Amino acid sequence: MSADAPDVASDEVAPRFDEVIHAPVRLRVCGLLAAADQVEFSVVRDALGVSDATLSKHLRVLADAGFVEVRKAASSSRSDARRLTWLRLTAEGRRAFSAHVAELRAIAQGLVG
Repeated sequence: MSADAPDVASDEVAPRFDEVIHAPVRLRVCGLLAAADQVEFSVVRDALGVSDATLSKHLRVLADAGFVEVRKAASSSRSDARRLTWLRLTAEGRRAFSAHVAELRAIAQGLVG
């Protein structure tokens, strides 16, 4: 994981429920990615306890919504040619995640009318 992630809570956002983010795996992906600048695919997969295929499917949905950026990069620590897949929340993804979390908090506090 790379440190120095932007503070998701620092930007004031209006609470907004997001169907794309709300799916349990995608919500957890966004939570992990919000805590760092970028995270390697296998770290997210292992943290969530899901298969490569399951994570890839959910990442595709998040990427199609403009919330996640997926980047392949060569690994300097590997002797083979295999590339690593790095994941990061886009600025739009960070805003949407922050707004979704704010909406969930409002729901939990009974503030939704």
